Amino acid sequence: MADELGGESGKFENFSALRQLPPAAHRLLIAAPSLTDPEFFRTVVFLVEHDETGTVGVIINRPSHTPVGQILPDWQDVMSDPAVVFNGGPVQRDGALGLGRLAGATDAGNGLRAVSGGLALVDLDAEPSEVAVGAASLRVYAGHSGWGNGQLEQEIADGSWYVVTGGLDDVFSRRPGMLWRAVLRRQPAPLSLLSTYPVDVGLN
Repeated sequence: MADELGGESGKFENFSALRQLPPAAHRLLIAAPSLTDPEFFRTVVFLVEHDETGTVGVIINRPSHTPVGQILPDWQDVMSDPAVVFNGGPVQRDGALGLGRLAGATDAGNGLRAVSGGLALVDLDAEPSEVAVGAASLRVYAGHSGWGNGQLEQEIADGSWYVVTGGLDDVFSRRPGMLWRAVLRRQPAPLSLLSTYPVDVGLN
């Protein structure tokens, strides 16, 4: 498998040359196997915002073992499963970011601010039961991921990330720990081959 996927060097030359989608809101960043930074190793990042000032996203496949109620007691019962705090990224990790999927209205109010495509930012100071009326799904992240203008594009050009289509079903997946392989598996070949890449190529 290592030879098929570009050798054990971790450079993945064949894959870095793939025709890439540009980063945009609601697309996913899939960490290449060559990205060994522990902050982003095998992560899936949902892009919340991307414009000329930079990019903001959240890692959606790193649930913690901390129940939301341990940090925000009133929110535990309205959270989507798994109802734990997610590691959203290394930026402002001591802060909490809430995301919700709108149940219907473009902007439901009551603590929900529509962003785009049915996604809303959640005011965690609002009344949870009122927020839950307008939200089909809710999730809380500790921190987020961010890139300055042009920084993400350079990392993509270097082969650290693959940009693919995604959606709110990924953000609110009930099996977030499986997302890295699952999202890769649904891509066209040859990118789908990376879903079987071992964590340690020496074991293959």
